[in-house]
Amino acid sequence: MSEDACPNCKRLEAQLAEVLGRLQALEARLAQDSTTSSQPPSKDQPWVPKSERQKTGRSSGAQHGHVGKTLKMAEHVDEVVVLPLTGHCACGHAWESVNAQGQVARQVMDLPELCLQVTEYRADVKVCPGCRHRQHAPFPDHVPGQVQYGPRVHGLAVYLNAAHFVPLERTSEILEALCGARPSDGTIVLNLQLAADRLVDFETQLKAALLQRPVLHADETGSKVNGKLQWMHVVSCAQLTLYGHHAHRGFAALEAMNVLPQFKGLLMHDAWSMYFKLSAKHVLCGAHLLRELRGLAEHHAQIWAGELRDALRLVYHQQKDGTITPELVVAFERRFDALLDAGLKANPPALPVPGRRGRTKQTPGRNLALRCQQHREAVLRFLHDEGVPFDNNQAERDIRPWCVKRKVSGGFRSEEGGQHFARIRSYISTLRKQGLNVWHGLVSVFRGDVIMPSFCC
Repeated sequence: MSEDACPNCKRLEAQLAEVLGRLQALEARLAQDSTTSSQPPSKDQPWVPKSERQKTGRSSGAQHGHVGKTLKMAEHVDEVVVLPLTGHCACGHAWESVNAQGQVARQVMDLPELCLQVTEYRADVKVCPGCRHRQHAPFPDHVPGQVQYGPRVHGLAVYLNAAHFVPLERTSEILEALCGARPSDGTIVLNLQLAADRLVDFETQLKAALLQRPVLHADETGSKVNGKLQWMHVVSCAQLTLYGHHAHRGFAALEAMNVLPQFKGLLMHDAWSMYFKLSAKHVLCGAHLLRELRGLAEHHAQIWAGELRDALRLVYHQQKDGTITPELVVAFERRFDALLDAGLKANPPALPVPGRRGRTKQTPGRNLALRCQQHREAVLRFLHDEGVPFDNNQAERDIRPWCVKRKVSGGFRSEEGGQHFARIRSYISTLRKQGLNVWHGLVSVFRGDVIMPSFCC
């Protein structure tokens, strides 16, 4: 063997180790789904994904004590149809000669025949006898042109498009089928723009209210504008929702929304790096952590990850059921630290690659263990701060409609259109959270007397 054989062997071993690492990473990536990573369920294979929920032994469907809902008879009716009893009894007596002793009622609840109600405003025209000046009476503010649609038509168009993601053309078709009005795509777009302009004051008050909340949730998802990727961001709590559409996913989007950079409370998120630039106190989503630990245990054979996942699930359910004690918390935190140390030992630092600049890429297991150590307080905050949730489900539920919109009606034609849509969706989501009627709210926007939700909840 020559003198340079040993360096050659080392070089080959390093290359082989790199190739094996890349192969393992590719296999793990192919095996990922929504239960083992942050990948959305829409990208899963068509089999049923695994759930983090534990079986309770209860049967499916409504449980004992559940208050059911059924269609009940109305106290006030619009029309009464009397059905007289005619013919003959089985004995041959004619029913017409017998007085009724009572009535049995049944009701049919249906929509009235829909059609446009046309209101014509006729302004008096007069000519001054002195100077011959011709003048007509002023028209109401909501009648600027010779012919226009009213607030209910505008409200219904925005309700279909913004609340239920019906595309523009199909929105026109529905309106024509229901009431005979077929506004153009441009008219519906103008409706969206007008609604967004009239909701500026709502958005201002919404941002001020969010800054007063003790805990906020944040998330983001992709949104297309003319085929190019942009981002829809959400900042929310149980009663309020703010959406923001921006060309970037990073900190510039948060600055444009103008809430989180000033927020000093607790911010729940999924450990996306830009959130750590904020001055808020951080809370990391436990559901994301459970999925990542499952992925490491199932696809990378990381024993410590499976044990940490089981321990984290157990302490979460103890905390949720109210059976957690200070002693159990201390014991879990010790086990948490020990398992992270085991994770770092199982994933030693990767050696720098000769000739390659920048930081050396580490294994997923090491990155996760280091993140949990670095942000230990944020990961475990749900055990110590009352009112802090375990997961970021609030933001994920609020961001999910945008995934539906992306599938049903695609993206936007302009950045301005995305921003208008985001403001209207903020209004719709906030009304729904507070149990207010979205339809009445959107009609009020076009009447000029916007129904405002509560900002003090």
